[in-house]
Amino acid sequence: MTHARQHTIQVVAHRGASEDAPEHTLAAYMKAIEDGADGLECDVRLTADGHLVCVHDRRVNRTSNGRGAVSTLELADLAQLDFGAWKDPHESPDWGDPEFTSVLTLERLLALVADAGRRIELAIETKHPTRWAGQVEQRLIQQLDRFGLTRPRTGTTSPVRVMSFSARSLYRVAAAAPEVPTVYLMQWVSPRRMRDGRLPAGSRIAGPSIRTVRNHPAYVERLRRAGHRVHVWTVDDPEDVELCARLGVEAIITNRPRQVLSQLGRG
Repeated sequence: MTHARQHTIQVVAHRGASEDAPEHTLAAYMKAIEDGADGLECDVRLTADGHLVCVHDRRVNRTSNGRGAVSTLELADLAQLDFGAWKDPHESPDWGDPEFTSVLTLERLLALVADAGRRIELAIETKHPTRWAGQVEQRLIQQLDRFGLTRPRTGTTSPVRVMSFSARSLYRVAAAAPEVPTVYLMQWVSPRRMRDGRLPAGSRIAGPSIRTVRNHPAYVERLRRAGHRVHVWTVDDPEDVELCARLGVEAIITNRPRQVLSQLGRG
């Protein structure tokens, strides 16, 4: 991996070490920290009673033994569900313990990171559209503020960044907490944006999909010339890891943090 050693690429665990443990569970994030991930990625949604929880889908059907939309359920309802049952329970003894597979609140994840004993960055994705609209960003900033993450000490940078496919979401975050970096996620890129490398107002970091990077590798250089860092998702294939290293991206978001760190010569 000659390209990989030219600069240090941040390795971010997508929904935790989600290839090895059930996504968005305490087990997945503890495994990612144990594996040496530089950062953790999570999606947040607002419950009916105003709690931010780490769940990707609008509904809990795929990743739990329950049914229904997160936005219509209260935290107490979600706490009754098993978010690890869909994964093979024989792969890890921890998964049998409800502490490791119950719904994970953002507050609990922030506490885990704070107690990790080393700097671990956190990439938080706001999911839109949602019935709660701007309340998601409002609650998120309040939560980050309680942990002292919206105003980093002089000479330091915030270990948290907020990501979204919604430019409006990132604008809200940038307006309320200007010191928190924002990442504009892109499933695909319009021809105009492809030409000039510009991002929407309030967005500081580009978050293209690996498919976009694979199909348009020159876009990474255009983004960099426009003054943006580049964080790519979701990078699991060794050839894609090599491509990202060759292009000099700043962060790789992956389901396989241990394997990617090893490929980058850091395992």
